[in-house]
Amino acid sequence: MTVSEREARRVAEAARQQDWHQPSFAKELFLGRLRLDLIHPRPDPEGPGARRGERFLDRLRAFCAERIDGGLIEREARIPDEVVAGLRDLGAFGMKIGEEYGGLGLGHVHYNRALALVGTASPAVGALLSAHQSIGVPQPLKLFGTEEQRKAFLPRCARGAISAFLLTEPDVGSDPARLATTAVPDGDSYVLDGVKLWTTNGVVADLLVVMARVPDRGITAFVVEADSPGITVEQRNAFMGLRGIENGVTRLRGVRVPAANRIGAEGAGLKIALTTLNTGRLSLPALCTGAGKWCLKIAREWSGAREQWGRPVGKHEAVGAKLSFIAATTFALEAVLELSGELADEERHDIRIEAALAKLYSSEMAWRIADELVQIRGGRGYETAASLAARGERGIPAEQMLRDLRINRIFEGSTEIMHLLIAREAVDAHLKVAGGLIDPDSSFTQKRKSATAAGLFYARWLPTLATGRGHLPLAYGDFHVSRHPNLAAHLRFVERASRRLARATFMAMSRWQGRLETKQVFLGRIVDIGAELFAMSAACVHAERLRSHEDHGREAYQLAHAFCRQSRLRVDDLFHNLWHNTDTTDTALASHVLSGDYTWLEEGIHDPSTPGPWIADPTEDTALHKNVHRTIE
Repeated sequence: MTVSEREARRVAEAARQQDWHQPSFAKELFLGRLRLDLIHPRPDPEGPGARRGERFLDRLRAFCAERIDGGLIEREARIPDEVVAGLRDLGAFGMKIGEEYGGLGLGHVHYNRALALVGTASPAVGALLSAHQSIGVPQPLKLFGTEEQRKAFLPRCARGAISAFLLTEPDVGSDPARLATTAVPDGDSYVLDGVKLWTTNGVVADLLVVMARVPDRGITAFVVEADSPGITVEQRNAFMGLRGIENGVTRLRGVRVPAANRIGAEGAGLKIALTTLNTGRLSLPALCTGAGKWCLKIAREWSGAREQWGRPVGKHEAVGAKLSFIAATTFALEAVLELSGELADEERHDIRIEAALAKLYSSEMAWRIADELVQIRGGRGYETAASLAARGERGIPAEQMLRDLRINRIFEGSTEIMHLLIAREAVDAHLKVAGGLIDPDSSFTQKRKSATAAGLFYARWLPTLATGRGHLPLAYGDFHVSRHPNLAAHLRFVERASRRLARATFMAMSRWQGRLETKQVFLGRIVDIGAELFAMSAACVHAERLRSHEDHGREAYQLAHAFCRQSRLRVDDLFHNLWHNTDTTDTALASHVLSGDYTWLEEGIHDPSTPGPWIADPTEDTALHKNVHRTIE
């Protein structure tokens, strides 16, 4: 399916939430305003919901220790059916489903903690539960379903009917305008035809959320029974990591779905998917935070036990720097996760940017943490846990953690796509007032109105970027506590940097105007600066709350201080690289590579790849394929 660049942008833009009805800390941050009042002080988390969540975590912790064998799942590339049955008995498939529908009714905070816990026992089990509840049937029905649909499907999901989300196709990734799966109305039903790729949980699912194109109406969401006639799981895919996930290729051939199973209106499917991901994306930061905590534990224990040149390796500065990075960054990941989860639970904030930043930052930093752990462990970090155990050593799956975490930089929006998504939201205020000036399709009248609106907006906004609280020596005094590191200084840096970031964004819009969207590397740096500032803010707030509750407050301040110092260096580098970089050279060189000018550089190798097309033809008749779908009883 061929779609023009303009049409692809139109479809993506139409799926966005257009308005901001609630405040957003991250949105304000990109506009040069550090609205610390939106995230500090945090409310007391105590209450019936918190106690219910802690009781569940106690049961889940015991289950992970006694019933989940992560090594077995890795070796056999499958989660045992009895583990799934045990999770059902615990109610783990209904963590986010309301009690009125048979679920546990947990908030995001305790759901995230549960995923962090179970993900360290087995990342594949974490992926099973998160795909089911974060993007599977429960979340879109909670947000957009009818009461009849909720009563019909949510109790089943809470009891353990596994759900999967079907959007990606063999030739469709982050460009949904090219979606080829169709849903043709036929009486009181729709007939679905198409092929879906990388359907996590699809091999064992009982229920599916399927995105399909209704002719002349647009992308639409449906709840589909996985055993419906015409559905075939043609393959169970295998990956470098997460070897236990049940991810497949699903073909729909003349699948009849009742109109009553349509979620929302025709054409609203993509908006439903994106809105679901606003909170669904928090599942990946949860898994990343758990991974960071595990990496910290192993790095600390190994660095104290392993001796070289007369001292534990952790006492050597080169390894000590890595330990500091792992500990400080893990603290920041937890701070970002807890803050984002609390904001989601309060339902008083628009967290679309916060959730996206949490996903982006956590997936990138957790990967770096795991890589540093492998380096600290040396040859043992590269060796498998099974091999280590076979020769009598502790079976540490460090290399598996590295492999398992790698997918998070791709799942639910790759890093590159997240940069563009967040950048679009970050400049939304500018486009609302000045978009007509840079839109080539705008009429003269529209441009004139935009010019007037932009003049008024920037006349008020630009002067606020000149100075602020970050220049006041005593600002944010709540975070300058006697005999503790001075976190107020870091918040003053965040305030100054947020205004500098807003000025850089304005300069870029003035310089490139409509071509700014093509400056993807520049926009990526803008977003990465915002992510660091968000993480610094969350770390300081998290440390202060722990201190105020007398819960490792001094240590929390030390961790937040170390993280902020490390983060500030990254921010300074990113600001420098905004205007001093090799982007132009890189773009030109890439063009030459694509033109084949350097194929001589590829000589002298053997390519072991097997023959075949880069992308399989989804229309190819594969009716003879064995259906590998299976039901877990």
